[in-house]
Amino acid sequence: MKTAVIRLSQAQLNLLELCPPQFQRVYLEQLGSPIEPEVQESLLWGNQFHQLMQQHFLGLSIDSILEVDQDLKKIVEALLRAVSEQHNLNSDCWTEAEHYRGLEKENYLLTAIYDLLIINENKAQILDWKTYLQPQNKKKLENNWQTKLYLYLLAETSNYLPEQISLTYWFVKIPHEPQCLTFEYSDKLHQEYTKELEFLLINLDEYLLNLNENNLNFPHNKNCENNCPYYNLFFSKINNIENDNNNLLSIIDEIEEVSI
Repeated sequence: MKTAVIRLSQAQLNLLELCPPQFQRVYLEQLGSPIEPEVQESLLWGNQFHQLMQQHFLGLSIDSILEVDQDLKKIVEALLRAVSEQHNLNSDCWTEAEHYRGLEKENYLLTAIYDLLIINENKAQILDWKTYLQPQNKKKLENNWQTKLYLYLLAETSNYLPEQISLTYWFVKIPHEPQCLTFEYSDKLHQEYTKELEFLLINLDEYLLNLNENNLNFPHNKNCENNCPYYNLFFSKINNIENDNNNLLSIIDEIEEVSI
C-alpha cells in the first residue's frame, strides 16, 4: 500500500527547520495556540488586501471597494503603478493571481501559491504581497523557506532556467509608499536549495519513523538552545516536573507561536 503523501508548504518547512518538536505539535497533533486579537486583526486586513489584488488581476473592478477607503485607495494605486513599471506589465506577458505550484518528492507534496506570477518569453517573475514595512534584514528573508521554496518549485516545474527566475516581495502598509525586494535565482542557488531541502526531508523521514514505530517525539535541534524561541520556556518548566505527563500540554500551550 502506498504511503499517504504529506503536504509541505513554506510555513511547514520553516517550522520544521526551526523546531521539529513544534512542527510535530502544530502540524501533526494540531495543537495550535489561540491567536492574539491584534494579530488576528492584522491577518484579516492582510487577507482582504490579497483578495483585492487577486480581483484586480482577474480583471474585476475594485473601484467600489476603494472609494470607501481613501487610504487603501492610495496604497493600491501606488502599488499597481510601481508593479507595472518595475515588472514591465504589457500585452506580451501572461499573468495569473493565486497561481498554484506543486511537486511530489518521495512521500511529500511541496506546494506554493504565488500571489502573482508574470510570464514572459525569457523570464518568469514571482510576486508576493507583504502587508508590513520592508524588513531591515534582507538576509533573513533570503534564508526564509518562502523565498527558497518559491524559486525552487518554479525551476523544477517549468522550462525556465534558474537564471530566468526571480521573486519580488512588495511591502505595503498604510500610509507608507510601497517598497520592494527582489531575489534573483541561479543554478548555484538551486543546487544549494536542493541539498537543504533533501536534508530536511531525510530528517523528517527519520522523525516520522521513530514516532510511528518507537513512539519517540521529534527531537530538538543541536543548536536549539541558541536559536529556538521555545527552548528556554519549554525546558525550564520540564525540569520542574517529575514524570507528570498530564502537565505537558499545559506547558506547551504557553509557548508563543512562531511568526511565519
